[in-house]
Amino acid sequence: MDQFTLNLLVVGATFALYIGIAIWARAGSTAEFYAAGRGVHPVMNGMATGADWMSAASFISMAGIIAFGGFNTSAYLMGWTGGYVLLAMLLAPYLRKFGKFTVPEFIGDRFYSQTARTVAVVCLIIASVTYVIGQMTGVGVAFSRFLEVSNETGLFIGAAIVFMYAVVGGMKGITYTQVAQYVVLIVAYTIPAIFISLELTGNPIPGLGLFSQTQSGQPLLTELNGLLVDLGFSNYTEQTDTTLNMFLFTLSLMIGTAGLPHVIVRFFTVPSVADARVSAGWALVFIALLYLTAPAVGAMARLNLINTVYPQGVAEAPLAYEARPDWVKNWEQTGLLKFDDKNGDGLIQYVADDAANEFTVNRDIITLANPEIANLPGWVIALVAAGGLAAALSTAAGLLMAISSAVSHDLIKSQINPSISEKGELLSARIAMAVAIAVATWLGLNPPGFAAQTVALAFGLAASSIFPALMMGIFSKRINNTGAVAGMLSGLIVTLIYIFLHKGWFFVAGTASFSDADPLLLSVKSTSFGAVGALINFVVAFVVSGMTKETPQEIQDLVESIRVPKGAGAAVDH
Repeated sequence: MDQFTLNLLVVGATFALYIGIAIWARAGSTAEFYAAGRGVHPVMNGMATGADWMSAASFISMAGIIAFGGFNTSAYLMGWTGGYVLLAMLLAPYLRKFGKFTVPEFIGDRFYSQTARTVAVVCLIIASVTYVIGQMTGVGVAFSRFLEVSNETGLFIGAAIVFMYAVVGGMKGITYTQVAQYVVLIVAYTIPAIFISLELTGNPIPGLGLFSQTQSGQPLLTELNGLLVDLGFSNYTEQTDTTLNMFLFTLSLMIGTAGLPHVIVRFFTVPSVADARVSAGWALVFIALLYLTAPAVGAMARLNLINTVYPQGVAEAPLAYEARPDWVKNWEQTGLLKFDDKNGDGLIQYVADDAANEFTVNRDIITLANPEIANLPGWVIALVAAGGLAAALSTAAGLLMAISSAVSHDLIKSQINPSISEKGELLSARIAMAVAIAVATWLGLNPPGFAAQTVALAFGLAASSIFPALMMGIFSKRINNTGAVAGMLSGLIVTLIYIFLHKGWFFVAGTASFSDADPLLLSVKSTSFGAVGALINFVVAFVVSGMTKETPQEIQDLVESIRVPKGAGAAVDH
């Protein structure tokens, strides 16, 4: 059986599974559409949360970012995993105890303001749409290679699949679909990693293989460092970014993770607060399986890439273009891998100097191309294709669910038409999701960077707008409605302006540039500014709240009831 047919069968089987689950778990009420009827088992919810959280950025793009960025990009690992711990400990249980369907609903009730709720909806939509662009980018990359269609066609196919199971199933269908998608993506990620680790180091555990000896007799990282330095690249394990930018980037990813609405709403689907805590722990276990493997995947992919171009060693002549392996030919067809024979010698020059480099590799293809680079069996290649699509589609569905809920529940039901029937609200939620899918697909045709970079921008937006409002809403009685609104708007607007200026998004004569400009504030890049925006949000909220009316007593009591466990204070000394 040829590779294309095998890819089609495996990917098609997984799609049929997702759609079948969505039909089986079709949402029949708003409670099922928004929160899966609050009846999801904690272990299953942990697995669904893992799939929801580990997006195309984690599966497709993160290993590629690490492969080409080395030590500097370790911030992705630290920020995303650290942020999940923040979410599990500081936000999820309290928000579940509050008992609402959506994040804007919590903000609106806690800050006793429809304006605050509306601002929260705007913040949620901006962050979620930016995030979903990264998922659609990943979908296009996977489809363009493995189903041999254009990037644009791949996006449309992916959008159609998400539409079929997300619009029909709602949160209930999405939850059980994400359980299946987690199984697919984790198997697809770890099996190739085990194969490649065994091939390069003889160690079946990729995380340990990263420090094991290769056939050269050197530890893998030592060999990779030597090869990169010889080719003019920076040392793989050396920090070249500024400490300030790395710190702010890590912090931005952490608090951005804790403020992502599509992950937070997962904890609304379990029966109790205790179940929310348990499911958070299980989710961390499921997430760790991939995140402990990703650094090894990135380093091994970079080593295999260099060995492909320089089969006799970097001191010898590189590979002739005519002798390039099949995997290079396959990915050339997608336009994501290119060879430009600048000196006309017919050899593939892969060096750090941009003026001399002839081999350009899109970072988003590394994980997907890894099995082909390592000459693994065809079924492994097909499995990775299915895994990459599962990661992208699962997160896209969660994000679209968050957008749909915000529009139908927090805008239409809460403000525009409070008397709308449950059937009408359910219909408006599905229409909102369909529109969100169409917008996300259109934006995904021209993404502002690699999948992981685009997602990092979304985390910065969530960090600067939503996270501070949630933290202050839970842990501070003093923050009032005026302060919360001023803080969210300040954080969001300042962060958006900085991103647009730093990314060079100046629209002139109908065109736009997407290249990074020099940092405007010390060494802080656009992907790191979310932490600064969050600080601005906190400061403005506290200052404005201090200058305006005190929070009503009933709201202070509400905050107290969220934080204090039921029955606290019953046992006292007499």
